[in-house]
This record gives sequence, structure tokens and C-alpha cells, in this order.
Amino acid sequence: MEPGSRDFVLAEPGQQPLDRVLSELGATFAVAGDGRIRGVRRRWLDTFDWRLYRAGLTLHQVTARGTSELTLTGPDGQRLTAPAGRSRWPALAGALPPGPLRDRVARISGIRALLPVAAAVSHVREFRLLNEDEKTVARLAVDEPSLPASAETAATVLPTRLSVIEVRGYQAAARRARRLLADVAGVAVSRMTPLDAALHATGRQAADFSGRVDVALRPAMPGRDAVAAILLQQLDIVEQCVDGVLRDIDTEFLHDLRVAVRRTRSALKLVGDVLPGELTLRFASEFRWLGDVTTPVRDLDVHMLSFPPMAAKLVAAGPADLEPFHAFLGRRRTAERRRLNRALRSARFASVAGDWRKALLAAQDARRVPPGPSAAGLSAARARRAHARVIKLGSAITPASPAESLHTLRKRCKELRYVLEFFASLHDPAVYRAAIADLKRLQDCLGEFQDSQVQREEIQALAVAMLSQRAAAAPTLLAMGELAAQLGQRQRQARAEFADTFAQFAGPPGRRRMAALTTAAAS
Repeated sequence: MEPGSRDFVLAEPGQQPLDRVLSELGATFAVAGDGRIRGVRRRWLDTFDWRLYRAGLTLHQVTARGTSELTLTGPDGQRLTAPAGRSRWPALAGALPPGPLRDRVARISGIRALLPVAAAVSHVREFRLLNEDEKTVARLAVDEPSLPASAETAATVLPTRLSVIEVRGYQAAARRARRLLADVAGVAVSRMTPLDAALHATGRQAADFSGRVDVALRPAMPGRDAVAAILLQQLDIVEQCVDGVLRDIDTEFLHDLRVAVRRTRSALKLVGDVLPGELTLRFASEFRWLGDVTTPVRDLDVHMLSFPPMAAKLVAAGPADLEPFHAFLGRRRTAERRRLNRALRSARFASVAGDWRKALLAAQDARRVPPGPSAAGLSAARARRAHARVIKLGSAITPASPAESLHTLRKRCKELRYVLEFFASLHDPAVYRAAIADLKRLQDCLGEFQDSQVQREEIQALAVAMLSQRAAAAPTLLAMGELAAQLGQRQRQARAEFADTFAQFAGPPGRRRMAALTTAAAS
């Protein structure tokens, strides 16, 4: 829609309500147009985690009369358009035609693919509103949308939408037409965008996926119920991501799945003792297996995602020297992805997911089992314990400490982060954000240190493998050596920054924020 426009809906379908609208407008404007109907297909595109929607953007593809156009609408109503061409979805933003629309979408979507999130078909008619000089001063678009039929459902007719479209230089006329529409019996201002209306008709809502911990807890609820609810939400994330991993839509599906698995494993370790029976012992090994089978592909994804920026920094070698290495990574990823897909389609994975859900639902219904600590009490106690471990380990690290000491500290920081995330809904939001910001700075430093080491060692191992398979010439091996040197420099830089970073985290302001966080959680 143009800036300042609003959509209206008809309370009843059919020609009679529309005739009433045209009659009311006809008292002020001359209404022109034969009301010819044209068929339109609509698709709304976004990332799986709704990055565009969360940024206030809507990307809309309209196909009619053999042409297809993309429109990006911002929160201010401003629009960018581009021809859709032969775009096929899912695809990264790079598949969009070059220009301002692609640039803006790419900044938001990043490495996530765009995919259809809703679709509709419409019968559209347009009428011109003329002034006394017979000049077109506004247009009325009448859109009769419906959701296409599927194998499971019949077509669903949505309310007819009315849009007044402004004509440059006659904005006042468009505003007057909207006021007239608002007063017509059976016409109401639409409370939903076309995208929201299409989603609502299918029982969905926008932004219905987030890879974050998103569970509303109550301070007084049993800690057992809180932990079960958190773990059920993490299982939901795993199951929602599986299809995207199998189809290899983008690398973030696997990343989100692995984060949910890591959170699950950490929850079993840190708070799993409040669950009844032997759930922790029974399922810890299964989620360790799931973590292990997803690791090779993720490691290769990290290499391939970091490949372009690292190749651009080569000095002695050039990006072209690394092409055999890039091709080798791609072949290895293809082989590892086959193994991963077999695991995700296996009876073992189906059994783990199904049995885990049943066990967690049963845990929430285990009313005869003593409830144990409250959610707030559990949160405060485990956060204090995790924080104390971080402080103790970090304070003992000196410039002479081995790399393993920083790796161990990174693990303990992750555990603290997870405990805080699990019970985020119990915390004061401002205090929580400040404490997480403190912790994240330390995690970033430790992550840079460990990731650089791991990637450097993997590049060295890959070079050996390529040599054994005669898959690399001398220039490629030299370029890989330069990449390893870059990573070594990054690791040394992170090591040099550790002391100051940890001192900021462990200093009095950081400790006060953490104390306030655990006190708030317990109140």
C-alpha cells in the first residue's frame, strides 16, 4: 500500500455489499471502470525465523497475466519493487534481482534462505475515482482473496479487501474516499494485514518460530514442571528444523537444531535432577548421539561460511588458489550430509523424539511425586552455582595456563548462559539483558580463541587428507597454510584480550548484576 493508506474489509461477500460501497463513493466521485476481474497469485516470502517480519518488512510476490513482481513494504509504507523473473524458492537473497530491494533484504536475511510463508489467489478489480474535471484522483482496488485448496483442505474464502490507492498530487481525495468507506454499513477497517489474514485462516501466526528459549514460567510453579516445559520447547525446535536440514534449505536449520540439542544436554546436566525417575540417565546418551551425528556437517558449514572473508585476506596466495580446497570441502560435506540424513530418518531418531516427548508430558502429570523446589528457587540456586564455577575457573587462569583451561571455562560459561536463558521469563528484563551482555563479551572472546584453534587444526588435517588423495597442488597447500596462519593470529589476539575481558565480567559491577539477577529470580 502507499503511505497513509488503509485496508478495509467487507463484512459479507458478494456483489450487493460492493454495489453499496460504489454507490456511496459515487455520491462524491464519478466511479469509472468496467470492474473487469483479473486473477492474481500471491506469495509472501520470509526466512524460517521471520527476520523480515520482525524487522517490520513484508516481501510479497504477485503473479498475474504472465508477469511476476516482488514488492518489499517497510513499516512506513514505503515500497521497493523488482521483477521476480524466474526466481524459485527457497533461495538465498542473492537469487533476487540486483538492486535496492535485494540489498535491503540481504542485510536482514543474511545466510537464511527466503521461502514461501503464505500463499493466496485473488480476483482483483480496480475502479477509478474521478473529480468534476474527470481526472483520476484515486483508485479503489477490490481484492477477493482465497487460500488455494490442498490435498487436506478445500479452498478457503477470505474477506473481501478494499484499498484506496493514492494518485500523486491528489492525496486529499484519497483521504476523503477512505473516510467515506469507513462510514459505509458493512465496511470495517481491517485489523490484519493480508499476510496476517492468510496465516490466520490456516491457524498460523507470523513469527511462530524462534530458536530462542521462549517459555513463560511462574516463580511459584514446581521446578520439575518448568524444566519439562523448557525441554518440550527445545524438542519442538529440533522437530521444526528437521525438514530444513533434510532439504538443506540453509545452514541455520542445522545450527538451530544443534543449539536446541546442546541446550537439552545442558538442562539434563544442570537441572535434570528435578525430573522424576531416570530420565536424565536414559536420554543423556541419546542426545549425545544426536549431537555427535550433526557435528561433521556443522563443522564443514563453518569452514565454508568463513571461506570467502578469509580468502579475501590472503596476501601471499590468491582466492583462486583455494578453489580445490573449497571443492574438497563441498564433496566431503555432501558425503557427511548423506550420513546425517540417514540418522535423522532413522528409527532411532524417531524413537528418541517420540519417547522424549511422552516422558516429559508424563513428568508434568506426575502429581504424586514431590514437586521439589520452585522454578524461582531452582533458577536462583543453579545460576549462583554456575556463576561461582565461572568465577573460580576464570580467576585461576594466568598467561601460563594451557589452552585447555580456556576451553573448560568456555564450557562453564555456556552452562551459565543456558541456566539464565532457561529461566529468562522469571528475571527482570533490564537486569537480565545487562547480565547477558556481560557474559556474551566473555563468551565471544573464549569462542574466538577456541574456534580459531579448532579450525586451524581441521585445516591441517584436511591438508593431509587432500595430499593423500592427490587433491591439492602446491599453491593450494600454501594458501591453506596461510589460512591456518590467519587463524593462529586470531587465536593469539583472543588470548591477549582474555585477561581484560574476564576482569570486566568478574568485577564488582558484573557481580552486582548477577547477584541482582539471582535475587530477582528467587523473589
